[in-house]
Amino acid sequence: MVLSWRAGPAVAAQAVLVAESGRARSDRDFVWFDAPRHVSQAVTLDPEPEPGTARLSVSLPRTGSEVAGIVVIGSVPGSLAEVAGLRLTVFDHDRPVVSYDVDTPEPVPAMVLGEFARGDGDWEFRAAREGAVSLAGLVREFGIRVDPVRAPEPRRTAPPPDSERADWHPDPRDPTRLRWWDGDTWTASTRPAPPPDSRHCPRCGAPRRRRLLSATQLFGGAAQLFGGSALCRECADETAEYLADWSARAERTLRRQSPHEDWETLWAALRYQRIDRAAALELLRTPAHEQLERLVAFTCADGVVEREDLDDFEDTVAQLSLSGPLLEDLRRRLHRGRLLTRLRSGELPLAKTAGLHLDPDERVHLDLPAAHVRHLARGPKRSTGRLIVSNRKLRFTGSDAGIEIPWARVVSVSAADGLVEVSATSARGGALLEVADPGYVAAAMEGALRIAKRLALAPGRRDTRTIPPDVKAIVWQRDGGKCVECGDSHYLEFDHIIPISRGGATSPANLQILCRGCNRTKSAHI
Repeated sequence: MVLSWRAGPAVAAQAVLVAESGRARSDRDFVWFDAPRHVSQAVTLDPEPEPGTARLSVSLPRTGSEVAGIVVIGSVPGSLAEVAGLRLTVFDHDRPVVSYDVDTPEPVPAMVLGEFARGDGDWEFRAAREGAVSLAGLVREFGIRVDPVRAPEPRRTAPPPDSERADWHPDPRDPTRLRWWDGDTWTASTRPAPPPDSRHCPRCGAPRRRRLLSATQLFGGAAQLFGGSALCRECADETAEYLADWSARAERTLRRQSPHEDWETLWAALRYQRIDRAAALELLRTPAHEQLERLVAFTCADGVVEREDLDDFEDTVAQLSLSGPLLEDLRRRLHRGRLLTRLRSGELPLAKTAGLHLDPDERVHLDLPAAHVRHLARGPKRSTGRLIVSNRKLRFTGSDAGIEIPWARVVSVSAADGLVEVSATSARGGALLEVADPGYVAAAMEGALRIAKRLALAPGRRDTRTIPPDVKAIVWQRDGGKCVECGDSHYLEFDHIIPISRGGATSPANLQILCRGCNRTKSAHI
């Protein structure tokens, strides 16, 4: 939102975030030159706008559910009637959506110029013109008790330690109070410094003559606030009410549904409210584990795990201080998927071999024990030996059998039922191999095949097994994020009911959620 004018005194822009009652919840909902950024990041005052303008940046998705409107105010030291060509323009990114001239016939120093109002889940902007004899008197009508006439904080005031982090610090003006540092500047928000003893509420400093509630009583076993100290009744009620809204915002961020809010903004909001992080973490523990299960299942469904997927996982774990055996298993699954992805894309190991004749420029990638399985009329026959995979061909050497298949003759490589199946152009040219780790061996052979045929995947490219994100979301929602066979909610995988190898489609009707055990039992059987 931009105020502009042609001539006259410079106009200052302010904003008040109001609830359904039409009043601010506290002085912290007043955005002005001494508090240029709301704690929710929903409204920010530009400290250095272009000459002849005043600018407010408004991010409506960042407003809490209890905010019903954002009142826009303009003020000058003298009279707004002295300002020529005053105009208000609302932009949606760079596109103006509302623009009108502000008529100021009355000689008033401050005026409500418009309001962003929430209604039926949507926001609209309403023009307004409500003057007052002073800016302090105008904002007092909205419940603001700050006197905005006093001089701003001198720039020479030194920032606090750890100045990049928004937090409460001893007030440079009054050591008996705390002042909010927003990461850039000292703001107008202050509060009494709570006495450091057990006779007072650790949040507001109220004496213990009022009945106190422990954090365990308040959060049903969550970690206690402020090292186990108790909260007064008012702070307990305020904290519970705030965390109910905060946890909903945090879950949207957890599910990547809120691009306008990041974790640092959420943690700063808790610090502003003087709510200990441990209580919030306890509320998020269950939805965080559910989201990580979903993240791993979605990522591993395509058999392609990128570095960004690992970073997303670790960022969530670090932000929410998660740990435990379930988390370690999810981490192992992701790292295993990342390893197989690198093998399929052509990042292959080099193996040292002895006593093996190699072609010129031939490099060996795998040399390991294996068994060649042949299906004969009288039943399957296993021949033990060595499997050697190079950039030119694969070889199996055994005591009574041996095969050699150049990559030019190989059509596909897959792992199923604990075996590696190699399909070749001739009917009898393939192989069925039993190895200790079929998934690893099949991925390495697939990478060698792609390099030999110049089919190695470019970074970020998905192969034909990819399940589109919208299809995964439909299946996950339909199956309730649980195994359809046993109802387990851990170690989940997407399963093709009719396997791709048998012509099954990658569609919601042919996909289901199975846990690892049920998926292994089903294997490739229809």
